[in-house]
Amino acid sequence: MDRARRHSVKTDALLKSDVTSELAWDTSVGERAGIGIAVRDGVVTVSGQVDNYMQKQAIERAVRRVSGVRGIAMDLEVKLAAGARPSDTDIAQAALNAMRWHSMVPEERVQIEVEDGHVTLSGELDWAYQVASAEQCVRPLLGVKDITNDIRIRPHVNTSDIAEGISSALMRHAQREARNISIQVDGGVVTLRGKVDSLREREAAVGTAWSAKGVTRVVDQLEVSA
Repeated sequence: MDRARRHSVKTDALLKSDVTSELAWDTSVGERAGIGIAVRDGVVTVSGQVDNYMQKQAIERAVRRVSGVRGIAMDLEVKLAAGARPSDTDIAQAALNAMRWHSMVPEERVQIEVEDGHVTLSGELDWAYQVASAEQCVRPLLGVKDITNDIRIRPHVNTSDIAEGISSALMRHAQREARNISIQVDGGVVTLRGKVDSLREREAAVGTAWSAKGVTRVVDQLEVSA
């Protein structure tokens, strides 16, 4: 690590201050009473209770935006108010209705299971954006505590072209970390290895891999440099 890089590394105390400020600035986070922030070696742990799943997601997105964050542990519990607890059947029906009205989700190919507010999505779709859209339909629904997305993606193209396509896309996007990333393809499964400078760059690389035609799964083994 060179001298400039060493001096750019934030202390845990400064990182905690930046995360706290980012949460206070983001209006989508909402009321933060009862939320605790702890930082150790660049890993941010968020604990406490929130009112809904969307608030939990908003907090995670806010933390990810802060430079210097190397990892996140979301120890947040979604605790619904006594009068805002729909049954699992109501949640499942609401999820089906939301997908039915979403033009990017073939809802007849998605199965939904709900247990105590924990939603599991399964099935098989053609593209990664459809999988993401299915989950986006469920996130804002009242009563949802957590989502497990087990929807599979059906492969479409010759896998020999996938690695070259992802590598070219990373270079086109002028992502500085492209030269430090190795790409391994096994069928439609892409494994990314190497080091990047931030969580944002890591997410950008993973997103680029998901955008390639024929990718059914991305295994993220990238490390955020200290």
